[in-house]
Amino acid sequence: MTERARLVAAARDSIARGSKSFAMASRLFDRRTRERAWLLYAWCRACDDLADGQEHGHALAAVADPAARLAEIRAKTSAALDGRPTGDPAFDALGVVAAECAIPHHLAHDLIEGFALDAAGFSPRDEQALLRYCYHVAGAVGCMMAIVMGVPADDEAVLDRACDLGLAFQLANIARDLCEDDAGGRCYLPAEWLAEMDIPPGEAMRPMYRDRIAVLAGRLATRAAAFEGSARHGTPALRFRSAWAVLAAAGIYGDIAREVARRGSRAWDARVVTSKAAKLGWVAKAAAQARGRGRHWPVATPRPLAWVRPRSG
Repeated sequence: MTERARLVAAARDSIARGSKSFAMASRLFDRRTRERAWLLYAWCRACDDLADGQEHGHALAAVADPAARLAEIRAKTSAALDGRPTGDPAFDALGVVAAECAIPHHLAHDLIEGFALDAAGFSPRDEQALLRYCYHVAGAVGCMMAIVMGVPADDEAVLDRACDLGLAFQLANIARDLCEDDAGGRCYLPAEWLAEMDIPPGEAMRPMYRDRIAVLAGRLATRAAAFEGSARHGTPALRFRSAWAVLAAAGIYGDIAREVARRGSRAWDARVVTSKAAKLGWVAKAAAQARGRGRHWPVATPRPLAWVRPRSG
């Protein structure tokens, strides 16, 4: 087995353990794109796990040495981007995919800035601060994934749409994980939103405020839907199988935000998940959507969102 094949195998295992939704969607790519998507995912997952003391995205825990962990992420990432072996398969995977796809290094460093925000105890003051955070932890990944799919690194219009999908995913995550994040000492609801609902700092998930929090979770879901809708206008720039995978992932993840909103104050009684049957349904629907993507979501349509993605690291 070649070194690249070994890294791909490890990355395939990582996505299978870390995200059933993304694992299913990734199967729709052609082989080369699929392998590269796995390689990029493995690095993102490893960084996230290292920063948050998790195991493949599970069991968020406060870490005693966030600065040291952040320094390790920065050092290994820089080495990988420079083409130097790190001894860590996930970081070596980044080195391979970044070289093969000419991923701009600033995008990888933009993601790391998201981990730095969390290490510093970030909590957003307003919606713009929330969206900037979402860019760092997810929008930048959307941009890198688009480049893996063959989008030129200087095609800012399409990268904006790819970033929008990352933001949609992250907003859905935040809405779903409000209880888990609260238990880990984190709150990603803007302070202005909490004040508007008369919810004291640090008390967002107390039972007495659950109905009010449901209103804010619904707001997150509405924002997620807007970004998801914008992202779909980038799919005509992709090859069919890549568009199929993106549209399937958009539908699968979009269902998470929609279900959180539907459940209202009961959204956190049990973790919101998308069933296997629903995932397969989206795979089928996305195939039809991908065939008609140019007609349904013309790429020249003006982007309706006011938020602007950072153009450099």
